[in-house]
Amino acid sequence: MQQITSISDQADHNLATEQVATNGNYGDPHPYVDGEPAFDIREIIAIVRANLILITVIVSVTFALAIIATMLQTPRYTAATTLQINDQSAQIFGKQDDTMQDPVVAANDTERFLQTQVDILKSRALAERVAQKLRLVGNAKFYDAMGVRQPTGDLTRAELEDLTIRTIEDARDVDLPRNTRLATVSFNSTQPELAAQIANAFAAEFIQTNLQRRFDSSAYAREFISGQLSEARAKLERSERELNAYAREEGLIRDRDSESGGVGQSGRVGNSVTTASLLQINSAANQAQAARIAAEGRWKLISSGNLLSSPDVLANPAISQLLAQRAQQMAELEKQRANHLEDYPLVQQLKAQVGVIDAQIQSVARSIKASVKQQYDAAREAESSLTQQVAQLKGSSLAEQDQLVQYRLLQREADTNRTVYEGLLQRYKELNAAAGISASNIAIIDPAIAPIRPSSPNLLRNLLLALVIGFGSAAAFIYLRTQLDDSVKVPEDVEGKLQMPLLGVIPLAQDIDVEAAMEDPKSPISEGYNSLRSALLYSTASGLPKTMLVTSSQPSEGKSTTSIAIARGIARLGRSVVLLDLDMRRPALHRAIVMLNGENSRGVSSILTHQSTVDEALRDTDLEHLKVITSGPIPPSPTELLSLSSMTQLLEELCARFDLVLLDSPPVLGLADSPLMAALVDGVVIVIQSDRSRRGSLKASLRRLRSMRTTILGGVLTKFDPSDSGNRYSEYYGYSYYQYSNSSAN
Repeated sequence: MQQITSISDQADHNLATEQVATNGNYGDPHPYVDGEPAFDIREIIAIVRANLILITVIVSVTFALAIIATMLQTPRYTAATTLQINDQSAQIFGKQDDTMQDPVVAANDTERFLQTQVDILKSRALAERVAQKLRLVGNAKFYDAMGVRQPTGDLTRAELEDLTIRTIEDARDVDLPRNTRLATVSFNSTQPELAAQIANAFAAEFIQTNLQRRFDSSAYAREFISGQLSEARAKLERSERELNAYAREEGLIRDRDSESGGVGQSGRVGNSVTTASLLQINSAANQAQAARIAAEGRWKLISSGNLLSSPDVLANPAISQLLAQRAQQMAELEKQRANHLEDYPLVQQLKAQVGVIDAQIQSVARSIKASVKQQYDAAREAESSLTQQVAQLKGSSLAEQDQLVQYRLLQREADTNRTVYEGLLQRYKELNAAAGISASNIAIIDPAIAPIRPSSPNLLRNLLLALVIGFGSAAAFIYLRTQLDDSVKVPEDVEGKLQMPLLGVIPLAQDIDVEAAMEDPKSPISEGYNSLRSALLYSTASGLPKTMLVTSSQPSEGKSTTSIAIARGIARLGRSVVLLDLDMRRPALHRAIVMLNGENSRGVSSILTHQSTVDEALRDTDLEHLKVITSGPIPPSPTELLSLSSMTQLLEELCARFDLVLLDSPPVLGLADSPLMAALVDGVVIVIQSDRSRRGSLKASLRRLRSMRTTILGGVLTKFDPSDSGNRYSEYYGYSYYQYSNSSAN
């Protein structure tokens, strides 16, 4: 037995090493931050298999309802006629705005034109024409064929017509697929002959309406334009006579531009000679004024200051040359002065030459000044002369302008009347030419015939629809059921729902006692606890925690059994372990361990109250390295007792004497014991019972523990049934531990 246990321990040690190398450190308190399981098609398939009966029931019910609804429906027949809708060009007579034709002239406007024709087919006016043609208003046979209750005599004529039109519109359908000009008009009725008759009536009335609309529009337009044309002609003749009479009376002679140009951009009707002369001389006067102002500025500048500072003087080439010579002579003079006195002959000669150059410069500058004065006087005289001419021509032009005011008004009226008349005349000619065209752009391709088979009810379509609805309803129900279920069923839920590592999975004991299964090293339960022990050995960066708390959210989840199994597993490795029962309300260790014989007279409570020492409370077990301290007598207030400083001292003393101090604590919810003790230990192990409805209690327990800043090592899933169909999507489904053979050859 010891040999088998050692081999199993070594295998668990290797397995734990591989888990740490693969998954990282189990001691990380938040290795699954997102908490969202990855999408797995196997999980979906497993969920479907687990809920196969429910899905079958929902789909079967929808199938049954579809069959019943199909059998109860009255057979209806659909007849359809096919129309070809062609473009009617708007350029028959070279006009872009020909309103007598269908206005489709561009390729990118074809879709709009076709949609317009479809809207006409769906219009109420067309339905009214069909009803009038077939005399459907008040027709009892029509209402019977349409499945409509016979109208009573209380309805007015307008209400009866509205009922008939709405019935026709509900049964009519128009379809125009993309990239085609073939429109389908269909009608649905319980009588196939009536359906075909009404569908053909829609096609015929649509064509007739199209032709009638164009003919009526043309006749009205021709009549209207004819009357407008007569009025425009009379107005044009009257305005032309008035214009000519006024021109003769005033003696106005228009130039060629005035006769042919009409009203120009400036608003004037031509120009007279006086006006043209005024414009030319006024332009010359403006130029002369600008020249005078420029000459005056030059004169003021040259006469008010030093001549050599004037731009006109400086710009003169002669001045520039003289200034250069003077600068050269001055340079030579200064050179000689540096070496000789003022009366030296060469110095005197150079001074005389500089004086001559200065006299020449002054002479040229005075000449330039006189030239500027002459230019200024000439510009002033030219400006004065032109200004007098402008003043003379203004009087003549103003007198002529008074005469042209009325002339321009009369000519504008005549030009406007001429434009209106010519436009109406051209339009009237086009309408007369188009009046005889009556070809339609609508053609019937396939007339409607009475259908042989009903279009509804369609059993296959209804069954397919029921199939889609059934599977959709089942999927929605299962999804909501899965999302609202917060219980932990499979090992993957520990990581996905609780966001903490999974330390071990303890299978459900079937047809065997748990204590007996734990004693058998070959049993699945024993193997599960061995794996848990291996995971705990590497649960932190330093290995096995020195102090560890085992708790659960609710009672009866296997917490005490797990505590005993962990303690025994660690003790088998040769490490000293002490197991404390801190559940002072419902203690269980003194009954779970056979060697204790249920004796609980001394324990944790007696140590904390100083009624016993640690050595007196320590109890031996069947394992050499495992000691147990039971809860002791149940105190009045366990929470206050555990809050004493003596509890911390007890843990420190036990840590000094043992390799592992394991605490079996009460459940978290409703009690303060576990969170209080969790803050004192190095790590906490959460025991979770598989497939137990919690309604959020487990998450609440984790929040309480994490609020104490404890280190949660991970969770242990107990009582997991791998053969349950509800656990099919787990990776642990159907697994079995290695089975030992009775044969020695194995």
